[in-house]
Amino acid sequence: MRSAILFYGSILVLLISACSSGPTKVESDLGIKGAPDWVNEGTTQLKKKDNRLFHGVGSAPMMSDLSFQTSVADNRARAEIARILTSYMDVVSNDYISNTKDDGTGYVQEKASREINNISQLNLTGARIIGHWRDSKNNVIYSIAELDMKHVKETVKNIEKMNSGFKQYFQTEGNNIFDRSIGKKD
Repeated sequence: MRSAILFYGSILVLLISACSSGPTKVESDLGIKGAPDWVNEGTTQLKKKDNRLFHGVGSAPMMSDLSFQTSVADNRARAEIARILTSYMDVVSNDYISNTKDDGTGYVQEKASREINNISQLNLTGARIIGHWRDSKNNVIYSIAELDMKHVKETVKNIEKMNSGFKQYFQTEGNNIFDRSIGKKD
């Protein structure tokens, strides 16, 4: 009887401590031994000196055709760029909308979302694959794609059918929003 009370009491203490342990800690490092840092760190935005970069990491499991496997990993890396670029542009758009009074053009969230999707698609042409790595243990291929913020800004600047206020806001505030989104400056 006493051992049952101790057992259930221990379980109760574990459950209570698990529920009140604070914020969830998530490791971003995949911990693949021998892998380049970019594989373990995964998709990210980063600032190196004056360059603001979007890095997308994709992978593909072992396949019989190495060329096709590499192509799949490359496409997944580009898809990761599209995902983080769209998230970033959503932040820019929300900042713009919240900081701008209606100028009579009817620029609303729906229109902004449509433009953001177009920007993401246009900018993917500027994403380039900058590296590959194959895990010799399981033959998974990893690809890393890179998109420079300078390319994104140039693309936005050259889009004719875009709200001019948003274009100007992006040109002046895009880097600041990028820096805030990564949480650090150098």
